[in-house]
Amino acid sequence: MAKIKLTKTELKAQTDALKRFQRFLPMLQLKKQQLQSEIAGITAKADEVTAKEKAVREGLDRWVGLFATDESLLAGLVKVRSVNTSTANIAGVAIPTFDSIETDVKEVDPWSTPAWVDDAVSTTTQILSLQCERAIFEEQRRLIAAELQQTSQRVNLFEKVKIPQCKEAIRVIKIALGDEQTAAVTRGKIAKSRVPETEQEVAS
Repeated sequence: MAKIKLTKTELKAQTDALKRFQRFLPMLQLKKQQLQSEIAGITAKADEVTAKEKAVREGLDRWVGLFATDESLLAGLVKVRSVNTSTANIAGVAIPTFDSIETDVKEVDPWSTPAWVDDAVSTTTQILSLQCERAIFEEQRRLIAAELQQTSQRVNLFEKVKIPQCKEAIRVIKIALGDEQTAAVTRGKIAKSRVPETEQEVAS
């Protein structure tokens, strides 16, 4: 703890600081809980998207044999051109939210390609959309986790450093001021007790 002045002015400053820290601490603790809850919610949503993607991929099983014979058709069949997002605010953190994707589909000759290619385009697009959505959830989690770390550090700073320091400073200053007051009273009594002796010396 830095050296403090043992004065009434410093006592007031430390008391005001303590009140300020004690007022802000519950707000920080609440924000920390909210961020933790948001991370848990985002994780659950990301897991749901992963499960959906797994289910869609399982639906491709009936085409596996066809893919093996026409791999050239699937190469670059669907590509993500852009990901459309919006912005939301969670506990003061700006995060992206997933809206949709825009894709480029490789041109194929409908007369010379099998009918299942259209289904492959649809399913591949769905998988890509789910992958992009999950990536947005991961970015949300990263941003909120960074804010959580910063908030947790501030909570620890207030709880374990600032508030204890203020309390200790107040204790030390009060003791010093109390000792000073006791010493002043003692000096006053000594000075007062010497007055009659002085008066007697003058009278004689």
